[in-house]
Amino acid sequence: MANISDSESLGAKVAMFNQYADNHKDKQSKNPFTSGLNAKKPTFSKEEYGRPEAGSLSELRGRKANAHVLKEILELCEIIAIEGTPCRDQPDVIGITFGDIFNIYTNISDKCVGLLLRARKQKYLEFEGECLFQRRDDDVPIFLVKPIEEIRKEYNQRLVKIQHEHDAVNS
Repeated sequence: MANISDSESLGAKVAMFNQYADNHKDKQSKNPFTSGLNAKKPTFSKEEYGRPEAGSLSELRGRKANAHVLKEILELCEIIAIEGTPCRDQPDVIGITFGDIFNIYTNISDKCVGLLLRARKQKYLEFEGECLFQRRDDDVPIFLVKPIEEIRKEYNQRLVKIQHEHDAVNS
């Protein structure tokens, strides 16, 4: 004869399995690659479209990647601030040629051009042209238009924001 505690634990195990099965079924109903015939078309708001589900591992990896890229942009800007020279007419703007920054920074990272484009998008840098190419654009000047202290401050604020968002998702 079975003990009452054995039947309770069996009942709890069955309930836990059923809950897991229901969760899996729900996830599969949202998965566009499931071979189910009655799959519903997902609806997204503008903010949700093209973004991972809140609290998912993909979202966490994206946040970590974003923080890493911000760190590399800050590092690139710091190198420009150290190695560049102030402009004569605007001493708070620091300039360096693409050839110089490429030679210095490629020893640190192979993503120099991509980081320059991201830094320009964030209005930390200015340079002419859509994309810079080694040798062809070696003499193109790159200007650090924001003071490095201001860039560090923005970086730290963004890092804190990413950390708060991460903590809010995990609570």
